Amino acid sequence: MTTDMADDQRKEPGVVIDDGWPGYNLELFNYPEHYHGDLECVYVPHGVIMNRIECLARDILEDLEHQDMILLCVLKGGYKFCSDLVESIKAQSRSANRILTTRVEFIRLKSYLNDQSTEDLHIIGPEDLSMLKGKNVLIVEAIVDTGKTMRALQQHVESFQPKLVKVAGLLVKRLPHGMVTLPDYVGFVIPNRFVVGYALDYNEYFRDLNHICVISETGKLKYKV
Repeated sequence: MTTDMADDQRKEPGVVIDDGWPGYNLELFNYPEHYHGDLECVYVPHGVIMNRIECLARDILEDLEHQDMILLCVLKGGYKFCSDLVESIKAQSRSANRILTTRVEFIRLKSYLNDQSTEDLHIIGPEDLSMLKGKNVLIVEAIVDTGKTMRALQQHVESFQPKLVKVAGLLVKRLPHGMVTLPDYVGFVIPNRFVVGYALDYNEYFRDLNHICVISETGKLKYKV
């Protein structure tokens, strides 16, 4: 097997969840009582998320050859993913007896109103990202749908002349006219359903869920603004 063939086989587009996947019964899991009736199902359990993050960390370390990196965490939804990804990168680097320095910077993007993605993208964060110049940069996003937000952020980051820019997306939504280019590292490819939990929110609610869940219509009406 050639190296290119091995790389192609390793570079799967992520764990693909079929359109008909009903999720897991909520009664099989612990979740905050105040969300009773607001959720349809557990879509991706916390343990599955953590295992997938370990795989992403492995691939990132292999690609960057254990070089130092700056992680640009997209808040607020990406903070749990970023935190767990950094810990896994550090742990695997230590296991390989490699010295690796990671630095985390934060940026906020606003493009959703209720459950709809809007055309307006607002980048909130440090205007001066000059520390990225000549560095390996990993953008960490919790969820990618149309890809417009990701592309806009990539262009913004590239204007500061980093050595390279990679993108890790925990979730990528499968849309009829979705993005052509996937993030470099993908956790799960999911149907076009509005999911919450693991720091993903609906108008600032549900971030405290450990699992990724599908919000119910009742939940949408209850927390609509």
